[in-house]
Amino acid sequence: MKPIWYFVGLLLLSIGTVITVSGVVELLDPPPRSTILAHLHPSIWWGALMILSGVVFLLVNRRKRVG
Repeated sequence: MKPIWYFVGLLLLSIGTVITVSGVVELLDPPPRSTILAHLHPSIWWGALMILSGVVFLLVNRRKRVG
């Protein structure tokens, strides 16, 4: 069995990918009304951070086994 942190990494990687893709779509086709800090594109930044942390979790826990 894999440790729980491996699956946390998978979850972070998948959700981060969805958030990043939605941020890129929003960047290419901006909504008619935006928020005050929309020019910073937080969904791209947070999605990238989640992808990075998911990859770290996967790499650290890829060979560990729970007995």
